[in-house]
Amino acid sequence: MFAAERRQLILEMVRANGAVSLRELARVVQTSEVTVRRDVRALEAEGLLDRRHGGAVLPGGFTRESGFPQKSHLATAEKTAIADLAAGLVEEGEAIVVGAGTTTQELARRLARVPGLTVVTNSLLVAQALAHANRVEVVMTGGTLRGSNYALVGSGAEQSLQGLRVSRAFLSGSGLTAERGLSTSNMLSASVDRALVQAAGEVVVLADHTKLGTDTMFQTVPTDVITRLVTDEPPLHDDRAATELQALADQGVQIAVAGPGAAAPGPSGSEGNGPAARSPRRMGPPGAKNGDELPLPGQRRNHPPGHGGPQLRSAGGLAEQQAAMSNGRVADLSPRRR
Repeated sequence: MFAAERRQLILEMVRANGAVSLRELARVVQTSEVTVRRDVRALEAEGLLDRRHGGAVLPGGFTRESGFPQKSHLATAEKTAIADLAAGLVEEGEAIVVGAGTTTQELARRLARVPGLTVVTNSLLVAQALAHANRVEVVMTGGTLRGSNYALVGSGAEQSLQGLRVSRAFLSGSGLTAERGLSTSNMLSASVDRALVQAAGEVVVLADHTKLGTDTMFQTVPTDVITRLVTDEPPLHDDRAATELQALADQGVQIAVAGPGAAAPGPSGSEGNGPAARSPRRMGPPGAKNGDELPLPGQRRNHPPGHGGPQLRSAGGLAEQQAAMSNGRVADLSPRRR
């Protein structure tokens, strides 16, 4: 393929999807990432696209949101590795919330094997992935269906989450930076994601490396509220992605990097029991040595020492919770104080 043909195809992919990783571009045009990076640089010089950490986006600073068909074909291997690692954070009998997105859909497919799990979601795709899991209960929010990502949004979705309390939330988005945290391109989606965060004791963000350093219009989760980031291994040449990861770690975010055969970290940072060709790389604050304990989720949220992080119980509400859970429902508990 001639350079002009490659660049035309690259431009068409970016226009169709909004954002495409260098890895994906190299696969489609059947050349090396070094050649693709040179093509992207040339197209940027012409003002036809913008370079981002490990990829290319539409020009103009803020990427537009891609539809589900486009997103489902982007960074599929990375999303699979992230979902494998994130699934190890979930324990039997937990109640969690899972937001909308193609990465969270991959996570949901793996959660079908966790017994006694209760999943609250506004995503039809997440619910569908869990629909035939015998030992998993799915609770859906109300709201208006947003067809581009098969998610329920609007005041109905937000009101149905009021008073809900679960152990942790798993969210994805369009971009992630150390400065602004997680963001998305749609106002209604951002508002529901914020309501999901309010319902959870911990926040786990699932984002592949192409989203690192990308900033979109609506902030959903500020960096200081993110407990943990599960991401994939950035390409060796992508120094900016590594810099962004370190900046997030400097602000107290626990980072687990998925790779081939990586074992899943436990809820408090310990390694899980999954197949481990190698452990996930975790990044800590400056000066931390390999093997040092990362900040516990509860410590990031100003809980008293020894508390061990947010729980599903609330003072005076244990009996109500137990009765609700025995009837197969998620207990409505008082909103947490932030």
